[in-house]
Amino acid sequence: MIAPALVVLALLGAWELYVDLGGVDDLLLAAPHQIARSLWEDRSLLASNLGTTAQEVGLGILVSLALGLAAAVAMHFSPRLRRALYPLMVATQAVPPVIVAPLLVFWLGFGVWPKLAIIAVVCFFPVAVTTYDGLAGIDPELRKLMRTLDADRWRAFRLTELPAALPAALSGARIAVAVAVIGAVLAEASGSSSGLGNLVEKAGPALQTPRAYAAVVVMAAFAVALFAALGAAERALLHHRPKGPQQ
Repeated sequence: MIAPALVVLALLGAWELYVDLGGVDDLLLAAPHQIARSLWEDRSLLASNLGTTAQEVGLGILVSLALGLAAAVAMHFSPRLRRALYPLMVATQAVPPVIVAPLLVFWLGFGVWPKLAIIAVVCFFPVAVTTYDGLAGIDPELRKLMRTLDADRWRAFRLTELPAALPAALSGARIAVAVAVIGAVLAEASGSSSGLGNLVEKAGPALQTPRAYAAVVVMAAFAVALFAALGAAERALLHHRPKGPQQ
């Protein structure tokens, strides 16, 4: 922990010197001390907007998990469907979210739905792919054991395959968390009256650069916290995942 902290301190020190010595106008890049001051002075504003963004990200992750699990299960049960869906899923990753966001706002309005849709679009792919890989990687001996016990296909899936694939789904969710906040910011910047993305969008033209960077710091901290929480949930599930008969 000491080495990463020293690296962070060195980077912050270099950043501070770069701005203070006139390397760049502080209207373009706020110095760390300015950002820290804004984090304190604007704490109420940042906290209220974080609440909005956190709600959108949380619901968006849940939607992504539901859709990703459904798609992964469908592809797991139907190879034909997998051959049809997989290329389309890959193609969606080539579409920049910044292009999709205004369209979704235009179609769905300025409420929470376009924001959830944008986050789901951004997060769906890693959840679906990792969950499918988890289902496809189930120990064949485990399936043989369930057939020996006269379990039908659905019961074998429900009792063994799905629980065993949940850690993979959570691993995909951890990947999705890293981009979910970006999705929320894009959605809020495209049309919203609150949220950290909206705060960044308004702070820039108002020349409140430290506030904009403070909002980014809060977003990053929130993403790290979500990543860590999902990592803890994944480790807890790993203790209970089904074992093969040889284990």
